[in-house]
Amino acid sequence: MIGGVPCYNPCMEKSGVFRIGLAQLDVTVGDFAGNLDKMLTVLDAARGLKIDVLAFPELSVCGYPPEDLLLKPSFIERIGRSLDKLSAASRGLTVVAGFVEHRGGLYNAAAIIHDGRHVGTYRKILLPNYGVFDEARYFKPGVECPVFTIAGVKVGVSICEDIWYNDGPSAAQVRAGAEILLNISASPYHYGRIRQRADTLMARARDSSAVVAYCNMVGGQDELVFDGNSIVLDGTGKVLARGRAFEEDLVVADIEIQSAACVKNSNTEHRTVWDVPVVPVSTSAGAAKPLLPPRDVRDLSLVEEIYAALLLGTRDYIAKNGFKKVVLGLSGGVDSALVAAIAVDALGKENVIGISMPSRYSSPGSITDAEKLANNLGIKLLSLPIEEVFSSYLNSLTAVFGDTPAGTSEENLQARIRGNFVMALSNKFGWLVLPTGNKSEMATGYATLYGDMAGGFAILKDVPKTLVYSLVAYRNRSAGYDLIPQSVIEKPPSAELRPNQRDIDSLPPYEVLDQVLKAYVEEDRSVEQMLAVGLDEGAVRRAVSLVDASEYKRRQAPPGIKITARAFGRDRRLPITNKFRGNG
Repeated sequence: MIGGVPCYNPCMEKSGVFRIGLAQLDVTVGDFAGNLDKMLTVLDAARGLKIDVLAFPELSVCGYPPEDLLLKPSFIERIGRSLDKLSAASRGLTVVAGFVEHRGGLYNAAAIIHDGRHVGTYRKILLPNYGVFDEARYFKPGVECPVFTIAGVKVGVSICEDIWYNDGPSAAQVRAGAEILLNISASPYHYGRIRQRADTLMARARDSSAVVAYCNMVGGQDELVFDGNSIVLDGTGKVLARGRAFEEDLVVADIEIQSAACVKNSNTEHRTVWDVPVVPVSTSAGAAKPLLPPRDVRDLSLVEEIYAALLLGTRDYIAKNGFKKVVLGLSGGVDSALVAAIAVDALGKENVIGISMPSRYSSPGSITDAEKLANNLGIKLLSLPIEEVFSSYLNSLTAVFGDTPAGTSEENLQARIRGNFVMALSNKFGWLVLPTGNKSEMATGYATLYGDMAGGFAILKDVPKTLVYSLVAYRNRSAGYDLIPQSVIEKPPSAELRPNQRDIDSLPPYEVLDQVLKAYVEEDRSVEQMLAVGLDEGAVRRAVSLVDASEYKRRQAPPGIKITARAFGRDRRLPITNKFRGNG
């Protein structure tokens, strides 16, 4: 729901200002009717608030990122029809909306709509082609950056990447007289990104002495989470208004027209020249406006924003893909406890089912910890012991295994039995399986294919083990008690697939391992660089070898939420057949 939208009161009016509205919406790729309904609802609110220009996020008409749907002509046709409906519904308003334009090729574009007509178009110039972005695969770059005169104010419209560079299209618009830089975006979340993005936009406002209004998407789309955090800044970089994090919101800000008229041309040096036509849209000053109530937007701590990202990503993935309930194995360990807590927060306790699947190696404490967690969360817990099936497997394989010593094969049989159990329940009842592995395990291959890796959506896929503990501590603080029992948190991590097994038997300690993984996976540091900053050589070489050898496993893992700067899958794509090894 779009929150904080006041009703129009004609007795409380403010004149002499330019009113801008930023609608950070949670849209879904290909849901043309649903996306349009959300946008039409905001149009009604914008009329009541007398907004001079209303912006929707990048590709809001079709959702972002549409990927290879863009290669389907019928998808492009649906975008055009949906934009026509939005335009027709925009009588009495000026609207900026992201769409895909087919014009001798495809463009990532912004439609400028005024009083029911599509009167102008901005085409994205700087197409990102790194990390999770692959826009050069689909789009042609624009070649001009028009400035639109809206209610007598010159507004430079741009899209996402176009505002990140101080000599980019926005700077050219300011040199052509733009008083407001309006950027529509679909900038996905990773931790640290919110602050980084705000710092860049503040610098752009100060450098150009222009108002910056930035409208970002919100919501989960497969692995990506968009955090919202739309913002309006004055020409000194001061925050005039900002959107809520990880929630739909309508951000409305008033800009004094007198101040806007005094904006100076950008003093930034420029190396690229684009055509900058000035396109008249409307010349009359905005009408008298109802007063806006004060906005109260709270800053989130780092661990709080990460939890919010995981929560939103989980809720949206499950809802947008038509699932009602989820199921997961509860081992009594900290990872499955955190996944269960997030699932309950996202879906409600009645929609989360836990399964206890003890084996001959499961400790009594792990079984009782799973029961206590399920009781604390209020979820249903099924008990499906695997011993009988495990014994049957071993008996069936005796003739082939012979007298070879027991090892990884026997251990993994247990994980695969559990994977079969949870997938059987998924098939029978339509429950989505949530595997519980974390990034540290995915990185090193400390997981079983078709076993504990089986499932539909891996919430912790990009969450390092040490961060798991921080998130658990945060969730317990939020609850005001040990929602996740201390016995779960304090026990040494173990897969419990053999007697007295501990993760540390196979991996470096997590507090060391996660430092190595951050350096090697997220920062592309070499072994020599890691050793130079004092990381243990044995841990470094062991971890790097495990990462390099496990690409084939990660290729078969389910999707999961991206929260770091470089996640496996979308961000980090390496060949499986590959003789290069990072450990030298």
